[in-house]
Amino acid sequence: MINTSSIEWSSFKADLQQHPELVLQFQYAPGKRVNANYHITEIKQAPIVSVDCGGVMNAWTEIIVQLWEPSEQETGRAMQVKKALSIINLVESKISLNPNGIVKIEFGNSAFDTRQMFPGEFKIDGENLILDLTPDATQCKAINRGGSCGTTETGEECCAPAQPIKQKVELVNLAADQNSCSPGSGCC
Repeated sequence: MINTSSIEWSSFKADLQQHPELVLQFQYAPGKRVNANYHITEIKQAPIVSVDCGGVMNAWTEIIVQLWEPSEQETGRAMQVKKALSIINLVESKISLNPNGIVKIEFGNSAFDTRQMFPGEFKIDGENLILDLTPDATQCKAINRGGSCGTTETGEECCAPAQPIKQKVELVNLAADQNSCSPGSGCC
């Protein structure tokens, strides 16, 4: 995975640990926050192994924090960071999360299709720690490596299957100038 706005799990957790008493809020679109009664329903670790269009193998790990908005409004405010950290500690008591894993926040509601987004900047606003979420995007790793996606100037396509190489084979008569058998002679 290649993304300049990604954050690793260890950094994400360290940022949270700096503000345990603040209220954790998630902004999923400009001016739109996840309802204050959200739940962290699960934390997933997803090892990814892929082969891109240029035939290069890639591997990385994603740590996905899933948020859920109950359909019924609950009174109260969003959870404090220390509550989120207690959920993280519970998860980490069951599975060892890769500290270098790329963090994604998974969220959706009736007005916003469920998707995985990258945590952006943490902002402090009074008693709130607001985490801006930025959308993920598809990408061509061949282009990111300096290659191309599509037809190159030489007419080659990075995403097309490789053409078999035809080799010329020179046949050599090893039996020339030697005693050899001929069909039906009984010597073979």
